[in-house]
Amino acid sequence: MDERNKVAILMKKHVIMEDIKLKFLGFIQYKQNQTKIPSMGLHPDLLNPNESQSCPDITSEASHSIESELLPDQDILESIEPVYYRTDECFDCCRHELQKLPEVLSSKVIERDYKRLKQEHQVVSKKVLQLILQKQSSCKKEFERILYIQEELQNALEICKIGRADLSLAKKQFTTASLGILANYQKKQVVQGLLNSLNTIKTLQRTEDRLQELLSEGNYPRAISLLLECQSAAERYKHFHCVAALNGKLQDTLDQAEEILDQTLAKMCSDFDIGTYTSVQGAYGLLGKTQMAMDQLHMHFTAAIHNIAFTAVHAFVGGAMKKQYKQLCQSVSHEFFLPCLVELCKSLWSILSSYCQVVNWHNTHESWSLQSGQKNLEATFNKQYIKQKLENGLARMWHDVEIKISTYLMGANLAFFKFEQFVQILGIVHRLIEVGEELCASQSKNLQESIKKQCSSYFAHYHASRLDELKIFLENDGWELCPVKTSFVVTQLQEFKSLKTVLNSCKPRCGPDESNLSQDGSSAIGGLVQRYLENGMTPFDVILDETADEDILANIGDAPSGYFSEDSDDDIPEELKCEFVDEHDQTKLGKKKHRTKFTGPMVTNTTLSVLRVCGKYLQMSRLFRSIAVTVIQNMMQFYELCLYTVHNFFTSDLEINSESLYTPKLKLTLARIRTTLISDDLNFTENESQSHRVTQPNLSSIVNLTQPEKVHGLTKRVIAVESLIFLGQQYEILRPYLEHLVASPCHAFLHQFYSQTIASAIDLRKPVYMAAASQAFDVGSILGLMGKVNWEVKDVMSQHSSYIDNLLRDIQILSMRLDEIGNRIPLPTIVYNSVWENVSHLITHTLVEGFSNAKKCSNGGRALMQLDFTQLMSKFEKMTSLRPMPHREYVEAYVKAYYLPENILEDWIKQHKEYSSKHLIGLISCGCQNNKKTRQRLIATIEEERLNR
Repeated sequence: MDERNKVAILMKKHVIMEDIKLKFLGFIQYKQNQTKIPSMGLHPDLLNPNESQSCPDITSEASHSIESELLPDQDILESIEPVYYRTDECFDCCRHELQKLPEVLSSKVIERDYKRLKQEHQVVSKKVLQLILQKQSSCKKEFERILYIQEELQNALEICKIGRADLSLAKKQFTTASLGILANYQKKQVVQGLLNSLNTIKTLQRTEDRLQELLSEGNYPRAISLLLECQSAAERYKHFHCVAALNGKLQDTLDQAEEILDQTLAKMCSDFDIGTYTSVQGAYGLLGKTQMAMDQLHMHFTAAIHNIAFTAVHAFVGGAMKKQYKQLCQSVSHEFFLPCLVELCKSLWSILSSYCQVVNWHNTHESWSLQSGQKNLEATFNKQYIKQKLENGLARMWHDVEIKISTYLMGANLAFFKFEQFVQILGIVHRLIEVGEELCASQSKNLQESIKKQCSSYFAHYHASRLDELKIFLENDGWELCPVKTSFVVTQLQEFKSLKTVLNSCKPRCGPDESNLSQDGSSAIGGLVQRYLENGMTPFDVILDETADEDILANIGDAPSGYFSEDSDDDIPEELKCEFVDEHDQTKLGKKKHRTKFTGPMVTNTTLSVLRVCGKYLQMSRLFRSIAVTVIQNMMQFYELCLYTVHNFFTSDLEINSESLYTPKLKLTLARIRTTLISDDLNFTENESQSHRVTQPNLSSIVNLTQPEKVHGLTKRVIAVESLIFLGQQYEILRPYLEHLVASPCHAFLHQFYSQTIASAIDLRKPVYMAAASQAFDVGSILGLMGKVNWEVKDVMSQHSSYIDNLLRDIQILSMRLDEIGNRIPLPTIVYNSVWENVSHLITHTLVEGFSNAKKCSNGGRALMQLDFTQLMSKFEKMTSLRPMPHREYVEAYVKAYYLPENILEDWIKQHKEYSSKHLIGLISCGCQNNKKTRQRLIATIEEERLNR
């Protein structure tokens, strides 16, 4: 324990001693009043030892006793009991000393203890005084400072009293009045704020009804704006308990509003309304959920395509709703297939049109996000996001639509549909492909693949049927004229109505890469979707197979070109417009009518039937271009079958076997058709059926080719050949469009068809007309008369031979019969000349044949030959108006060869290969009858040339 703590304990012990020494305490109080030093509880003798000597009391005695028994102070201090050094206040020193007394009190012991305690007290007091004296100067200074502070405090107290007095005066005169006013104003402000808060809370409580009203009106931006304002206000007043409950209710209303927005957004997929959509987008903009709205919109569009397709097909099927879409498509009956397809396309179009209107809206409202209060950077990002989303979404939507239509198309067997129905289906698919190409530049591969499969199946069956029908019709054709206008061309048929624009637009030799035409020949669609969006229609409202009355028949009774009398105006056109006309009905019809001269083109019902079928085929090619090559090749088969049939029918009775009647082109064409198209087996094999072969056609029994008075059916032959040539001319009209449909690398088969098959039709005139002309002359009789002529006459006679008169008589008869034919049917000059050219060919070859039969011939006989031919030629040219007579060189060159020297005759034989070996041998026999060696040499030359031919 340090010294300071001991001092403190001693001071406490000193206080205890004061209780015993009341007088000593009084003395200490006296000294305190004299020295002005605060009492510290020290012994008075220690404070002033001089004064203690003047007081004769017990103190002096104790002092004397102590001095006599003086002990070191340090020992005394150390001998003090430790208990007196305790610092707790509960220590009672008197009780402690009393408890130490023995049970039997002794005055000596008490006296001794008293002395000890007193000595200890003196030592402690002395020690304290020493310590005080050591710090006396500092204590004095501190005490003086305390006195100064006390004085300053007295001054400050006075100042405060004065200030309080002044403040009290100011309060009474100014502050109380002014601050009272301010306090009242403050209370007013608080009350007004509270009133505003209460009014706001009241408004918030009533906002629910207004929100529901705005939502029901479709004013979504105002409703969302009001909701957000209410939430903001509720956030400010959330310290009110009622507002805290209202905030949760507002959140529920906001969730309800977002649900209504989502439902309204879903309705836009099938029934777009620009006002409603603008309102919905504005509301989403205020909510800051424009991207989420766009994502939700695309989800709704995807769901709408699935749902509306399912609903459209189910409406035509009925039954349980649990079937898959593919199963529903397979369940649609044939009679409802087309209406269901139209309805399905219209339903899906409503989705596509709504999407297009959404795209148009965003294209014209690109700044809507800025108007909603968003930052420029965020608005730009949203705009780019929406633009990209709309572009990508359009392709995905079209893919979904394409899959739905493809699934529907593949769910039915279209092979046995009527052609008009199938063309409608093609037209619908073609329009769909156009829409897809314009919307998102899609090639619609799935759609094209599905319709291609259906087209291939349908067209194979349809063409086989049409080819068989054409064969049957050719076998039953009476080869009568069908009265059409002089200006009739193929494009006037109703089957070509949809092709008029493209046929007029296509230029000759115009390939697909050189033309700006689309598949149907029209220019680029250019706003197809926009056009239908503006007029409110769908691309499938137009009837694709619109029919219109044709105006191809000649004016009946009203003009000289009429074929029937005027009483046939109402009956004939309708019958003639049929695809196939029963020939027996046609014959009966002709008997009832008075025939007049007809100057129109030679057209038969067969010709019109072929052209109508070609028109239908081209409709399919226009609507689905990928099958164009197959369609055109099948169109060629129609013409080839007609060409082969006309030749087969009207040259079967050809009695002259002359190679000069057939051109190489015609020979090659007939041989090719015979190989590729005609089957000799009446029972088709599967492969033959697939290659569209037909059996050999047979001429109808009603066609009589044996009547001499009718020039052995020349009328029928002319009509057949000229209608075939006219049919070829119509194919020429279609050529630019056919080349347009087919890619340039595939033009080879088209070129072959036109340069060989079509071109060879004109060459058919010679063998067909020769078959009739050859039977108008009795060639055997003429040759017999020529054989009776004496060709060895010595003198030149002025009279021609009798066989010439027979020939001229036959020519005269034929001319009269041709005039009769010309009164019934039009005989163009080219036909007339062709007939007489064949007659001339027959006569000239007959004359050469007769001349070659002469065994001997003199110069007079040669002159007679020239005279006979000159007489015949002059009469022939006069009766036929053909100048010069065709093939006259054939006779003239042969007759003149009789005059050639033997050395030149050999070269002439080698040069003129048009004559047969028989003709040349006859010529040599007469010309070299006197020179056997030369005759044998020339005959050998002829045989050699014949082998080299």
